[in-house]
Amino acid sequence: MLLFHPANLSYWIFLGIGVLLFLLVIFSGGGDNDLEVETDVDADIEGDFSPGEILGWLGIGEAPLILLLAIDFSIWGVTGWMLNVGIGKMIGTIPGGIVAGGIMFTSLCVSLFMGKVISRPLGKIFVSFSEDVSSDRFLGCVGTVVSKKLPYLSSGKIGQADVRDIAGNLVTISVSIPQWSTVIPHQGQAILIIEQTPDCYLAIAKDSSDEDKWLEALN
Repeated sequence: MLLFHPANLSYWIFLGIGVLLFLLVIFSGGGDNDLEVETDVDADIEGDFSPGEILGWLGIGEAPLILLLAIDFSIWGVTGWMLNVGIGKMIGTIPGGIVAGGIMFTSLCVSLFMGKVISRPLGKIFVSFSEDVSSDRFLGCVGTVVSKKLPYLSSGKIGQADVRDIAGNLVTISVSIPQWSTVIPHQGQAILIIEQTPDCYLAIAKDSSDEDKWLEALN
C-alpha cells in the first residue's frame, strides 16, 4: 500500500515529532519558553536579508519556538505524505530521485509558510488554556525574564517571563514592555508587571528609572 510505503517513513517521523512537541507544549503550559527567540536584535541591520528579517519570515519570535516547531514538523509530515501518496497514485508508484527531493523541499516550504501564519493565533489559544488571561493576579508582581529580551508592545511581538502570583504560584506568562520604557529587560533580569493588555502583560525593569517614572505617575 502506498500509505505505508517505506518512502513515507520520514514524513511519519516528522509528524510524530510534531505530535510529541504539541504534547510537550500542552503539558508545559504553553511551550518551552527558554527556547523563545527574539528577532528584534537584528532589526537595525541594514540590507534586504538581515538575520532578523529571515528569522521573522520563518515565524521565529511570533510565538514560543517549541510551538512553532510543533506546527512546522506536523505540517511538513502531513504535506509530504499527501504529496507522496497523491503523486504515487497518479504514476502508479511512490516517487523517487529528483521528484522525491522536490516533494521534500516543497513540503518543507509549505510547512514554514503555514507555521508562520498560524503559530501566533494558535499560541494565543494555548495561552488562554494554560493561564487565566482575564485575571489581574499578576499586577504588581515581580518576575524574571526567560526570553532573550522583552520586546516593545508596538512591535507586535511578545516575550516570556516567569512570575510568581499573589498566591505564590510560579507561572510563565507572555510579556512586552510599554512604548515609553527606556530600559529593555534581558534574560535573567527582574521585572515588575504593571498592566494587562488583550494579548499580554506589560512590564518594566525592576529597580530602574522606568520603575521610578511609573511610581511617580501613580502618585
